[in-house]
Amino acid sequence: MPILPQQPDIFPANLLDDWQIDSGQSELGLAGSSLTIPTGAGWVAFYTISRREKDLMRKLQAATIPFYAPLIKRRLHSSGGRTRISHVPLFPGYVFSLVDDDQRRAALATNTIARWLPIPDQAPLVADLRAIQRLISTDQPLTPEARLSPGHTVRVRSGALCGLEGTVVKRHGEQRLVVAVRFLNRGVSMEVEDVDLERL
Repeated sequence: MPILPQQPDIFPANLLDDWQIDSGQSELGLAGSSLTIPTGAGWVAFYTISRREKDLMRKLQAATIPFYAPLIKRRLHSSGGRTRISHVPLFPGYVFSLVDDDQRRAALATNTIARWLPIPDQAPLVADLRAIQRLISTDQPLTPEARLSPGHTVRVRSGALCGLEGTVVKRHGEQRLVVAVRFLNRGVSMEVEDVDLERL
């Protein structure tokens, strides 16, 4: 079976950069994109049927419905000693989408969604997704975190992740920075031994 090329995990590419709550606009245009977000659109979390996230993403992109479902690299070792890189969902089962009622019904008609969850407080979700996207863009090894652990909230003071906020946790002697998606109570972590942090 041929290996498929990596598919986009966000559509349009600048969705999180340009999105903002602006109730005064009748439509939200995305800079550099012909896509316009209709009046009344809001963020929802689609929970997919098992292992159908990428299928839903392809169908949403074909229907020009904005979405973000972060994918991270996972190295797989085959029995022949070869290493393959696969891109897997960071949050299995979840695809975040900015939709109006018509687009939501169109997404539900794809037969890939088990249920959908409205997101009442949208600005924190978008801030969390931006932080996750920024971590993924560093191309450093990331670890999905199923539960958030208590710890000190910190901000990165320098380097490529300057300004990023998260929680510091220790696991097996290594210090990790956890960036959370509060809506899901899940997150992603990376080692931070050489990162300059300040406590908030």
